[in-house]
Amino acid sequence: MTPSLSPGIADALLFDLGRVVLDIDFGKAIACWAAHAGCQPSDIVERFERGETYRHHEIGKIDDAAYFESLRALLGIRISDDQFLEGWNAIFAGEMPGIAPLLARAARRMPLYAFSNTNRPHVEHFSTAYADLLGHFREIYLSSTIGLRKPDAAAYDHVVKAIGVPASRILFFDDLAENIEGARARGLHAIQVKSSDDVANALAALGI
Repeated sequence: MTPSLSPGIADALLFDLGRVVLDIDFGKAIACWAAHAGCQPSDIVERFERGETYRHHEIGKIDDAAYFESLRALLGIRISDDQFLEGWNAIFAGEMPGIAPLLARAARRMPLYAFSNTNRPHVEHFSTAYADLLGHFREIYLSSTIGLRKPDAAAYDHVVKAIGVPASRILFFDDLAENIEGARARGLHAIQVKSSDDVANALAALGI
């Protein structure tokens, strides 16, 4: 259920990054790995999964080399760490259409924060490639840094405490239903984002 928004209900806005601020195309990673491995992309798609090792990589519990070695076994391909990294970072397809002016406008009215399930190489890549866009955020909370990931309750509690305002005064934007549900369970207002129009409509309802 979409929450009822009105001016004055929020003191801070919290944004997921992938598919909310930054466009993601995982097919680019698959295509890159397949080209290096000399196989069909469909072979990799059939085998790839976001399992326990993937989650451990996102909370900094294992390093890149260990994760890429797990991918060799999972995908049945023998490519180098550098080749895995090339594909891994190829997923970033630019800014989400229309998001930049919305963030700029919102940042003039209240503090903006970001909260992303991500990993160290992606952080190194997007922090440089999208520095101007990400500059609208006062702080960016990263699963690989805080050791917690959405939709776990402890992850939201950590971020709310760090922001320093009550959960009920934070509006959260994310593209995944499970993350929206997790946020609402911890008391945040939350909007599921399918396009930047959802962000625009929420800001309009807040009078921004």
